[in-house]
Amino acid sequence: MTTDHHSLFIGGTWTEPQSDSRITVYSASTEAVIGSVPEAGKADIDAAVTAARRAFDEAGGWAEWEPARRADVLDRLADEYDNRAEDIFRAVSQQNGMPIAIARQLEVLPSVLFRYYAGLVRKQPLEEVRDGMLSKTVTVRRSPVGVVAAIVPWNVPQTLTATKLAPALAAGCTIVIKPSPETVLDAYLLAEAAQAAGVPPGVVSIVPGGRDIGAYLVSHPGVDKVAFTGSTTGGRAVAKACAELLRPVSLELGGKSAAIILDDADLDLSTVGQSLFASTLANNGQVCFLGTRILAPRNRYNEVVDTFADLITSAPVGDSLDESTLIGPMASKNQRDRVSGYIDVGTAQGARVVVGGAGTPPGLDQGWFVKPTLFADVDNTATIAREEIFGPVLTVIAHDGDANAIRIANDSDYGLGGTVWSSDPERAMAVAGAVQTGTIGLNGYAPDPVGPFGGVKSSGIGREFGPEGLAAYQQLKSIYQFS
Repeated sequence: MTTDHHSLFIGGTWTEPQSDSRITVYSASTEAVIGSVPEAGKADIDAAVTAARRAFDEAGGWAEWEPARRADVLDRLADEYDNRAEDIFRAVSQQNGMPIAIARQLEVLPSVLFRYYAGLVRKQPLEEVRDGMLSKTVTVRRSPVGVVAAIVPWNVPQTLTATKLAPALAAGCTIVIKPSPETVLDAYLLAEAAQAAGVPPGVVSIVPGGRDIGAYLVSHPGVDKVAFTGSTTGGRAVAKACAELLRPVSLELGGKSAAIILDDADLDLSTVGQSLFASTLANNGQVCFLGTRILAPRNRYNEVVDTFADLITSAPVGDSLDESTLIGPMASKNQRDRVSGYIDVGTAQGARVVVGGAGTPPGLDQGWFVKPTLFADVDNTATIAREEIFGPVLTVIAHDGDANAIRIANDSDYGLGGTVWSSDPERAMAVAGAVQTGTIGLNGYAPDPVGPFGGVKSSGIGREFGPEGLAAYQQLKSIYQFS
């Protein structure tokens, strides 16, 4: 049985598409067709932006609602999301290969974010009065930035939608969301939740499509801000378009984070195994912040290699809907081929395959599977240590103490995540403070909604989560009073 949709969610209503093109959706685990949806065309984008523009600009509209009133809608949206959560988890798992057990951990965050930003906007004053130096007072006023174009990837689609949708709605913005073609069925469930929650007409539209449609949306004259999560290559193209238009943009891009293991780290898998797995291999390695460069102290190098070999070999590989699966397939054939290509490159450049390697896991001939792979004897200059693979592939690089580990960690084009593993909190904090990255965890990693999340260098511009995530959807006006 397949799930087939024939309408687009534009301006808060189900609308007949203005294009005959369709997106076919496949199961990552079986390669079988599991559904289809309309593919938005340029006319559909025009309609969505027009609806968003109207909803934002109209007198007494969403932008002018009292923050507490908008917060009430967000709270209802959280409830409606929770009502559909299990269906959403399954849809995501089928489409991108995220193990269902992992989906219940990663894709539960949207309702958390809706409620978080509802609470935040209820407390945040819209104006602040400061004593002036040249004027009597300065009133600093916060207002919504306008119509937002949100470009969302396929790897954690609902949570990465919510990192944009929640603060945008809380701030009073309207939004047009373009989900990735690989994960569109879950987007329809979100649309149903928005409609059931009473999100006003025009405030939210969801328009599935490929890169060309995304580019058209990013450059649309009716858009005021762009929020993009995706590859660094894609982010550069978005940044270039926004630079030409002098359009505000938030970019959450790729990573090649370091997991720095100090010589006093606890590597007992019975105590730290779950944290090690979550910070290096979660979602089949298809998460931008994962610490896929393992920096191991030279005097414990073999122990570290053995630990990660055990971690990988003990993780069940299989159908993403199997409750026991910890590593599922890649999200698409193209992604499987990309990851397999990097495994071939690593082998050709002389890295030692400890676990995995070329080919598919035994008994998994259907589905876009690769063997979870661990490379040892890797230099930080190797291709597999420099480029984002976005799959279950780890490299182990030797270091000679804290200063050397920091130097290796910083010798990267990226700076999004990372971890430090040590039994000495002060030592770990000192190392973490010296790593050039937007976020880092001590003896574990998970982005916390209250703290700003984002990267430095080629990992992006701007921050999501926390009050900073709300500020990204607001603009400031200073009013100088002289008498």
